[in-house]
Amino acid sequence: MCWKAEYLLLIFASTLIDYFVAIQMSKQTFQSKRKLYLILSLLVNFGLLFGFKYFNFFNDSLHALFNHYNLFYNVPTFKVLLPVGISFYTFQTLSYTIDVYRGKRGPEKHLGIFALYVAFFPQLVAGPIERSTRLLPQLVQKYNFDYDRVTDGLKLMLWGFFKKVVIADRVAVIVNQVYSNPNDAAGLPLLIGTYLFAFQIYCDFSGYSDIAIGAAQVFGINLMQNFRRPYFAKSIREFWQRWHISLSTWFRDYLYKSLGGNNTTRWRWYYNIMIVFLISGLWHGANWTFVIWGGLHGSYYLF
Repeated sequence: MCWKAEYLLLIFASTLIDYFVAIQMSKQTFQSKRKLYLILSLLVNFGLLFGFKYFNFFNDSLHALFNHYNLFYNVPTFKVLLPVGISFYTFQTLSYTIDVYRGKRGPEKHLGIFALYVAFFPQLVAGPIERSTRLLPQLVQKYNFDYDRVTDGLKLMLWGFFKKVVIADRVAVIVNQVYSNPNDAAGLPLLIGTYLFAFQIYCDFSGYSDIAIGAAQVFGINLMQNFRRPYFAKSIREFWQRWHISLSTWFRDYLYKSLGGNNTTRWRWYYNIMIVFLISGLWHGANWTFVIWGGLHGSYYLF
């Protein structure tokens, strides 16, 4: 709302539509009608995400492609800001409608409780991406003050702030000097800058997660672990079991398994893995560099 007050309508739209979709879905006895409501939820949520995060990216890519072949293409770009947290709360609310569709949980009848689930402020803008089966039941429980729980949560928040402000932001000073002018850097500074960048992105992102998990713990809410010493992983597969766990498991549960998972032929399994990693790359940012990054990790994983 600090950026643009009208952007509140986006999270309101996702919340209200998925709230009513789930209720209507539970009333249907035929799977085909349940699927129609699920498709409505997918179209609305992915439509908002695509419009605000990806439309200009694909539009510019098509513009460059058409210009390369001297073909006319004149679709204007949108002058919009990227709404804060839209990638996170879109995935969180979609996990709810998919869980209701699959019969893993019933619809939440209390609109306020469901809205709290979608917009739970500690993890709204940077995760972890929670599941409805895990977070929603906690929001209706009664919590008494617990000194040890509160102090442990505050200590975790402090550790997160230390990783973010003291480590990540200080390391960023060196990394930015190297990465903003890579042609002026010799071999050793480039190497140091790259290794420090690995520490920067880990301490930055895991620091945010620690702050979110700690803040929720103060209120009695247990959020899922999002990082588990990822740089100690011994393989790419193990790395993705330790890094941004809430996202990688989201793709596993709601995309990978929907594509058939590993209960299929070997080549279809290769295809499923690559699709997940390519889309995961695009989720991280609207740029072909992120798609290539996802493709590289998918290739490493399969190799």
